[in-house]
Amino acid sequence: MFGFGVVGQGLYDIIKTKKLNLEIKKFVIKNADKQRSLPAELFTTDAEAILSDKEINTVVELIDDADAAFEITKRALTSGKNVVSANKKMIASHLEELVAIQQEFGTSLLYEGAVCGSIPIIRNLEEYYDNELLHSVTGIFNGSSNYILSKIFNENQSYDAALQKAQDLGFAETDPTLDVGGYDPKYKLAIVASHAYGIYVDPTAILNLGIDKLGEQDIRFAKEKGYKIKLLPLAREIDNRRVVLYVLPRFVNKDNILFNVENENNGVLVKAAFADEQFFYGKGAGGHPTGSAVLSDITALRYGYRYEYKKHLDAGQVAYSTDYKLKIYLRYAEENTLEQINFDTISERFYGENFKYVIGEISLQEIIAKRDIINQTGNFVAELS
Repeated sequence: MFGFGVVGQGLYDIIKTKKLNLEIKKFVIKNADKQRSLPAELFTTDAEAILSDKEINTVVELIDDADAAFEITKRALTSGKNVVSANKKMIASHLEELVAIQQEFGTSLLYEGAVCGSIPIIRNLEEYYDNELLHSVTGIFNGSSNYILSKIFNENQSYDAALQKAQDLGFAETDPTLDVGGYDPKYKLAIVASHAYGIYVDPTAILNLGIDKLGEQDIRFAKEKGYKIKLLPLAREIDNRRVVLYVLPRFVNKDNILFNVENENNGVLVKAAFADEQFFYGKGAGGHPTGSAVLSDITALRYGYRYEYKKHLDAGQVAYSTDYKLKIYLRYAEENTLEQINFDTISERFYGENFKYVIGEISLQEIIAKRDIINQTGNFVAELS
């Protein structure tokens, strides 16, 4: 196992509790001087101790460095070892190459723990929905931002206070940008889109705007209208040939099943042609929930399971697209902001001394092109139904 952080420790706890017939032979860690709860001989800083050991048939990769994780995963797969990973950035950024390596060397890479913690969404997209026509996949993919938003809307905490609480509890990092900026759910969305629609999309090509610019005016506006704000990734097929992907805050009302997904929990909503609408709910973060997903993958490897990427075989006519219209709320600070952004239509406009916003229809391409302007301090964007 590479890494012995929150998830690694959680996985070890589960294995020890369940007394499974498997053995963790060695942990590779970065800091040899850090105090550990296990015997020192189980730990090493030498990656070759795992990668060159022919007796080891499965590598579990649980580190936070995406570049290093890719090199470890690639080396293990090409050496005949199966890999289980929870590194969503690494997988999203290199999935096409990793699939090709698996096919060439006959090895298997599983990564259920990389998307939505304990929710088995990847396995369901691979198996249950393998012949289904999926209209959309959306939901709450990031427990840290959802925890912050829950504290804001349910307990009237300020954004700063809610963020600090999330950091104190270990839900958010000291630098929370990956979570509150929408990058973490974007990587997960890219992985989900691959299994749902059979497309490989570079995460850098996917729009993500987060909740880091959320202000008191936006919170007050949402509450007055009966909304909560949730940070939602969306994969949606349009006209049977194109798939749109983006991550945006969204106003949701009480009729939306995601309205009551609170704190660090995740929820995935799948809309399909024949199965109709189905909802998956569970813990999206934490050592034990994510560790349980990792263990599920390890167990699956014992009976030869591998992702078949069935949707990719029929994906020739499906392509990623940004040609899409959506309705947004834009709170802005400077008047010239609106002069630089081209709305197709504006249906509502408010202009006050300390609060200015517009609601209108705009193209996804325009938001991507003007992202730096839209994401300036004093502005906030959220999608409206």
